[in-house]
Amino acid sequence: MKILYTISAFTLLLISCGDSKKVTVEETIENGNLSEMRAKRAEVVQLQQNINEELKQLDAAIAKKDTVQKLPLVTTVKATDTIFKHYLELQGNTETKKNLVLYPETSGILTRVYVEDGQRVSKGQLLAKIDDGGLSQQLSQVEVQAELAKTTFDRQKRLWEQKIGSEIQYLQAKTTYEAQQNAVAQIKRQLAKTTINAPFSGIIDDVITEQGSVVAPGQTEVIRIVNLDDMYIEVEVPESYLSQITEGKEVLVDFPVLGKTIDTKVRQVGNYINPNNRSFMVEVAIPNKNKMVKPNLTAKVKINDYTNDSAILIPQSILSENAEGEQYIYITNEKDSDSVAVAKRTIVKTGRTQGDLIEITEGVSANDHIIKEGARSVKDGQKVKILN
Repeated sequence: MKILYTISAFTLLLISCGDSKKVTVEETIENGNLSEMRAKRAEVVQLQQNINEELKQLDAAIAKKDTVQKLPLVTTVKATDTIFKHYLELQGNTETKKNLVLYPETSGILTRVYVEDGQRVSKGQLLAKIDDGGLSQQLSQVEVQAELAKTTFDRQKRLWEQKIGSEIQYLQAKTTYEAQQNAVAQIKRQLAKTTINAPFSGIIDDVITEQGSVVAPGQTEVIRIVNLDDMYIEVEVPESYLSQITEGKEVLVDFPVLGKTIDTKVRQVGNYINPNNRSFMVEVAIPNKNKMVKPNLTAKVKINDYTNDSAILIPQSILSENAEGEQYIYITNEKDSDSVAVAKRTIVKTGRTQGDLIEITEGVSANDHIIKEGARSVKDGQKVKILN
């Protein structure tokens, strides 16, 4: 009955607006009277409000009578707290501090090479020998003289302790003995330069110079030795991450060539900012038990720079943006027995992204039902049918 009354009133209002005695909007504007124009505007606004109210009443009445409603079909996901880890992705090359090319310390002919490619050696092991140019014979002669000088000194010392002989004889014997000792030590040092020994335990990667070749100190590369136990990666990190990336941070290292990923940690953080690119160095340890990781192997490094233990993550695809630049999503209330619910637009604030997920920092709480599929086709306050 109320609906019929409203429709009748609306009809009378339209008839009154069409009355020839009624001043039209155009006539009011043409008259140019400010008070009349304001009054006419208020009249039109009131008319518009009445029409909108009547349309709402009609829509509600139709919705009650219409048993076959065409509601948007959507799916929803339940917002839950989860651990969110964000990673800074960089690229680097694997290195080892134990990767050396050994050079000779003296000139001469490389008389012997005692190792071959791929051989495992121990620290201090003899790898190669250079012709000593007669130093071995000189050492034998000097050692004999040193032994004689020692015998003379010992006898002179015993006599001096018994107050026999002069002090000058004792001092001359002592000086001669010490001089011979120094001569022996000097020749031994020179002779040690004619051998090449392993500075650490590792694998002979390459015998560069063949036996019989002439070598020179600082010029001729003889042997490359590598130890793959202590591998690491150095990466340059922008200075803006200086406070987020610290020693002990979790790191994921991916080796595309090997098809494997390693979990490790930041071993060292540099203390110097490179002024050329405003970055600092970070060293990441690489476990290498199976020796598959080699020096200069390309790696993708992901360093954990942010962690949230109770984050809410949603797919980036369901985010929308309004004219003011605000991001929003749609959530629903509890669905009824027919799986029908009402969509509500909610302004959200976002954090960091990882893959196709984005962190929601404000606007959504745990257990909220978020519209996922079909989010682009609904409006605020609209009824939707939930399929899941």
